[in-house]
Order: sequence, then C-alpha cells, then structure tokens
Amino acid sequence: MEAKKTDKADLGKKSGLFFNIGLFVSIALVVVAFEWKDYEDGELVDLGQVTDDFEDLMEIPPTEQPPPPPPKIQQPEIIEVPDEEEIEEEIEVDLDVEITEDEVIEDIIIEEAPEEEVAEEIFTIVEDPATPPGGMQAFYEYVGKKLKYPAQARRMGIEGKVFVQFVVNERGELTEVKAVKGIGAGCDEEAVRVIQQAPKWSPPKQRGQPVKQRIILPITFKLG
Repeated sequence: MEAKKTDKADLGKKSGLFFNIGLFVSIALVVVAFEWKDYEDGELVDLGQVTDDFEDLMEIPPTEQPPPPPPKIQQPEIIEVPDEEEIEEEIEVDLDVEITEDEVIEDIIIEEAPEEEVAEEIFTIVEDPATPPGGMQAFYEYVGKKLKYPAQARRMGIEGKVFVQFVVNERGELTEVKAVKGIGAGCDEEAVRVIQQAPKWSPPKQRGQPVKQRIILPITFKLG
C-alpha cells in the first residue's frame, strides 16, 4: 500500500516539471520569432557616382496675377424736376389817371447832403516846420530874459524842467499852451505865461500850404 502512493507522487512531480519545461521552450520560440530580423543583402551605393539631374529641371516662371478690375463708377442718377407751376393770377394796374393840361407836375428836387465839417488836422512833423523869429537860440534867449523864478520854488530849492506844449497855427500864433509835465511850486504857470506872450512864429507849411503844428519845448529852471 505505501509503495503505490510513492510512485503516483513521483509521477505527479515529473509531469509538472515537464509542463514547465515545455512552457518555457514555447515562450522562448515565440520571443525568438518576434525578435528575428530579416536583413536583405544589398550593394552599397556610391553617392558620388549618382548622376545629377537638377540641371535638366525646367524653370517654372512665376505666375502672373492679373490686375484687379477697376472700381465701378456709379453714374449719377438724373432726377427730373417738374417745372414750376405758372401763376395765372393777373395783376391789375389802374392806369386810369386823368391829367389835365392845367395841372403842373412838380420837379423832383434832390437836396445835396450837407458837407461834414472836417476838423483841422494838427501835424507834429511837417515839411516846413514852424520857427521862431531869429531861430531857436534867439527864442531861448527871449525865454531866459522873460522868465521869473517863482519865490516859492526858490525858497524850496526846486529845480528842473517844465515841458510846455503849444500849437502854432496857420498865422504863426502860439495857441493851446499848457504844461504837460512840470515840477510845481509855480514853475509850471510861469513857463506857460512866458510862452503865451512870445511873438509869432513863421507858420508851418505842408505841401506849400499853411497848417497847424504841435510842438513841445522844455524850459529849465535852475538856481544860480
């Protein structure tokens, strides 16, 4: 009884070993079959001996694109405007005016517009300026003789220049005399008094005609 059990056990062990060996061999064959490479025998090609056919290629000209068509010019639409309606109303003019021979038609008198008074122009620069008798040096000598130093200005020690403005008219008279810049203390009034009493000047002339000229002269007050 014990001997039979041992043979069966050994047979079972051997059959398992054979199965494993067979499985390994089959797996190995499958792996070798997939990994096997089939190299075909071929001759090496010398690239230096390959003929170049690039020169035989034809040059392809560039494709010419046709220019875009010009934009369409839209023609102006002509719209007919209906003629204006004619006015059929008649304007009645009453010309039934009786004029007898005894009636006198007064002439239409057009009165001339009154001439506007033009203010006489006063020049500052003229072709022939006004000049005092004997010249300006003689005029200043005259002013020096006639000028009286105001007592108030002498007491206060005031000195300076008084600028006197005046107009020489067409007759050579000195008019519109006034002090435009003074020093006060009676000096301004004294300078105006002396100029007002001065003799006539030769009248100024513009284009040969006597005119008016505005002049400004400085008069100096100085204590001796």
